[in-house]
Amino acid sequence: MATSTVTFSPVDAESPVDAESNPSSRPPICTSDTLRVVPWKDPIADPHGVHPCSRYVELYWLGILGPSTTWLLRRMSYGFEVNADGFDLHLSETARSLGLGDRMGKNSPFRRALHRLSTFELARSHGTGCLAVRTRIPPLPLRHLNRLPESLQQSHRAWLAEQRLPEPEQMRRRAGRLAAGLAASGYDREEIERRLGEWQFHPAVAFQAAENAVRVTEASAG
Repeated sequence: MATSTVTFSPVDAESPVDAESNPSSRPPICTSDTLRVVPWKDPIADPHGVHPCSRYVELYWLGILGPSTTWLLRRMSYGFEVNADGFDLHLSETARSLGLGDRMGKNSPFRRALHRLSTFELARSHGTGCLAVRTRIPPLPLRHLNRLPESLQQSHRAWLAEQRLPEPEQMRRRAGRLAAGLAASGYDREEIERRLGEWQFHPAVAFQAAENAVRVTEASAG
């Protein structure tokens, strides 16, 4: 996640590309049950992007993409973890594994999910039978953000403001949120500190976050 002010790439600032006018936005033509999936490297958008399995995608992109497309995006991300240069996606098998049935017609649930990746510019055709998929998901464009509930819009504004903070302060805030959740679940200070250390937080940050979380929880209980 970026440590400087978040900006939107030129692609994100525009409306989704019309599949009729721009061939790259169309899903690739597949003549078999296998689709080649390769990473889409975007030097402009990637530095500001987040992981497809991140909390950001779940909170903000999910309501726009829909659950089927979000899970498909995550499934492709898992594929890149195993095969960084690309892999063959078995369409009917993937559709069944996502609970979308095994119909492969253009109006089937799985094909619609695949098409939405291209519609929202998270994927693009990369030749016959090949799809390039983003490995870093850009911030949600404002035109889509306005469709979310007001509570999520407020949360997103707070997220954007946090991205403008220095990295140490971002780390302290993230540790604080995680520690608060652990404390609310009944973990003691030592266990919270240990968990934060496992998640690669600096020992001093983990110690202070655990202390604050336990203190606030005890005060609330009292």
